[in-house]
Amino acid sequence: MNRARQMWKALEPFHAITYFAPETRKATDALGLKGGWMSYFGCRAAPLGAVGPEIVAAVFYNFHPAMVGRSLPDAWSYATPAQLLDARLAAVDSAVRRLFPDAPFDRAAALARQAAELAPIAGRPLAAANASLEWPTDPGTALWQATAILRESRGDGHVAALVTAGLSPCQALVTISAATGPSKAVFQASRRWSDEEWDAASDDLRTRGLLDASGALTPAGHALRQQVEDTTDALADQAWQALGDELTTELHDLVHPLSAVLMADGLVPPDNPMAMRWD
Repeated sequence: MNRARQMWKALEPFHAITYFAPETRKATDALGLKGGWMSYFGCRAAPLGAVGPEIVAAVFYNFHPAMVGRSLPDAWSYATPAQLLDARLAAVDSAVRRLFPDAPFDRAAALARQAAELAPIAGRPLAAANASLEWPTDPGTALWQATAILRESRGDGHVAALVTAGLSPCQALVTISAATGPSKAVFQASRRWSDEEWDAASDDLRTRGLLDASGALTPAGHALRQQVEDTTDALADQAWQALGDELTTELHDLVHPLSAVLMADGLVPPDNPMAMRWD
């Protein structure tokens, strides 16, 4: 496993606390938001400001636009982006203290912040938006905010790789499902593309020689999917190159055990829409 993918695997579950811990939903319910998806879209999009669903669907990339439109702009009528930024940070703080009551975060937070400040943000709107926020003073939440910048920088690069490969949002899901999972059912539940839309995306991939009749990737499909992953890793590795091998390894060794706990305890489902495999 290359360095960039190894670091994504180590950091992503810690960042995902904000999506899976009940504290986030509790905090947004208190503000009046309706349901888990309004909470998700409102909190994750909040660094961008009160933008419309078209922009969020574009930068998040693989969610059905109608799904985004059911949450935004309505979320902004219940809470401002600033209120949601405060709510998500308070929720993360509460969740981290509950999950890791005795963990020392100072060194990990310092290293992660250093890496986040080295992560590329040019052409990466979600990374830039998160990088513009003030840093929390608490080490646990500072570590989380650093993972937010790093994962959105990687994610923005991943979107660029998908666009370059000519994979539409639904086709991106079809191909990753065919390559390594998760299943079509998981993606349809979490991204809301219909059977008809999934089939149309698959038919186009077959026409391009990327899927076979059974829905499996062809050699050309595997090659294109690998190109996407390799490009994503290469773009994400810029931060780790700048940080250097020694400090990158130290950060990995500090955060990986925390993420291992989160995966073992089931906070992040094993068949998750981030395609995070823990083995």
